[in-house]
Order: sequence, then C-alpha cells, then structure tokens
Amino acid sequence: MGRSKRRKRIVIIGGGTGLSTLLRGLKKFPVNITAIVTVADDGGSSGRLRDDYDIPPPGDIRKVMAALSDVEPLVEEMFQYRFSQSADLGGHSLGNLMLTALTDITGDFSHAIREMSRVLNVHGTILPAANQTITLHAELEDGTIVTGESKIPTYNQRIRRVFLTPNDVEPLSETIKAIQKADLLVFGPGSLYTSILPNLLVKGIQKAILKSNAQNIYICNLMTQVGETHEYTAADHVNALMLHMGAPFIQTILLNTDEVPMSVQKVYEQEQSKPVSYDETQLNKLGITVVKKDIATIQDGAIRHDATKVAEWLVQYAEDRENAIKQTSI
Repeated sequence: MGRSKRRKRIVIIGGGTGLSTLLRGLKKFPVNITAIVTVADDGGSSGRLRDDYDIPPPGDIRKVMAALSDVEPLVEEMFQYRFSQSADLGGHSLGNLMLTALTDITGDFSHAIREMSRVLNVHGTILPAANQTITLHAELEDGTIVTGESKIPTYNQRIRRVFLTPNDVEPLSETIKAIQKADLLVFGPGSLYTSILPNLLVKGIQKAILKSNAQNIYICNLMTQVGETHEYTAADHVNALMLHMGAPFIQTILLNTDEVPMSVQKVYEQEQSKPVSYDETQLNKLGITVVKKDIATIQDGAIRHDATKVAEWLVQYAEDRENAIKQTSI
C-alpha cells in the first residue's frame, strides 16, 4: 500500500462500541486520528455521574480512550474495571470515576479528557461533541416525544426525528478545526439515532461538516437495531442522516458483502435484528458511491466490523483520493 509523506487526518464521529472498535484498528496505521464522541448517554454509570456531578456522561469517552491507549494491558483492564461488590460503587467503572474526578478538579470536561489522554498515552485526539450536559429526545412516528437516550430504543417504534436540549449548545473550537482540516470524515459504525446523530445535532458541528472539503464516508451498520432501525435498509440509514443534516453530505458508503452465517442470523432473530439490506441503484440515486467489501468478523457468536480491514480500507481510500487530486492538477 503506497503512502505519501503527510499523515492523513481522519476524523471519526460517533459513539458506543462501534466507534471504539474501529479506532482499535485505525490506531495501528500512521494517520492522525480525531474522535468526536457523543455525550448524550444518560443510562447506567454514566447517567448517574452525569446527574450527580452535572457533567457530560463519561462512558463513551472512556471506551474511546481505552481503544486508543498505548499502555500495559493490565492498566487498560484496570481503567475499564467495573465495580460489582459495593452498593455505592456498583455499576461504576474506574475510568468513569477517574474522568469525573478530573472534571470536578479542573472544572472542565474537555481538560479532564486531555489530561487522562496523556496518562493513558492515547494515539490521537478525543473530543466530546459538547462540553456540557445535553439531553437527547426523539419524536416517534405517532408523535410521542421520548426524553433520554437510554429510553428511546425501549419504545420499539419507528423514529421520526431526534433533537437536543439545549438546542444552542456550542462545540469546542478544536472540534471545528479538526473537521476543517480533515481529509476524511467518517460516520459510524454505531447506533444511528443514539450514537451518530447526537453529534450531528450540534449546530456548529453540522455547519462545519457541510462546509468541509473532506470526503464524507458512512460505514453502514451490519445489522438492524430494534427500537432504532428495525427493517431499515442502507438507504434508510442515509436518508435519516440527510434529513437531520438538512442536506446531502455523504459521498461514499461502505457496505459488507459477506453473507452473515445462518447460525448467527438465528441468534439475532431473537432480538428482531437482521442484516442490513441494500439496493445499490437506490444509493446511487442519492448521489452516493457504493463500496462493497468483506469487512465483517464473527466473535463469540456476534457479528462485528473487522477493525483492521475497515481501517486499512480507509487509509487506502485517503491515499487514492490524494493521488487522484494530484493527477488532475498535473
């Protein structure tokens, strides 16, 4: 794989397991990584700390830190350790508590992230989508308004739209600069309405993406998700993204070509989940270039994106795009 001298700037926008999985693969390559991470979580340990300390929830940030860290495995395991034998500490992870303590000490969540990133020798930059507490709401197809990220999927209804309060939250200036300088902006994989879209609802981030000269890539989920994307096709995912952005902005979609084994599909059927289907013609009509690759792996009976394969493709895509630009300028 040919490489130019300048490291490509890749900005990944999302949250949850999908984001941290991809970053574990991407950190193996010589690229500049920025992760813009959702702070809409309100459940579990993160939700409790958010309510008790009036800080953005640390859980997704913690997962990304662990994914991008370069420390002894035992240190990472300790950072991710979740207490279970204490009534007071039960459910809290050590990393969440450390981020909360640092935020309380410094008075600034983003400062706490920077300091903890140094401690963990993080590869890249981690930025919260907002540096304050926000609340995610969903309007369902029947008009019902659901408040709280953790509650939205439990209604098991089609989602019309999601929105934030406060609606005038400002992103960090570093976030806008990262988007402006990016070679690639990557969205997903991850829960469409509760991991990816909350980032795009921050108006400053939205405007910066629409003005960016980067290539915008959507890494489509492998499986539908009950309560969020039940029966969604790949085009349905893209349409939801464009609806909330108010304009077309995805240039390329990465899809998995490998068949999901029937034994795995049967497990997912119990969760009313199935492989995301796609119609290439329909996606092309949306102005999107379709890329199909074998990018899935089976782990403990669950299907996941193969982080190394996806990361390798992203880096090569950035290289190919730069080379194409050079050729046209000759």
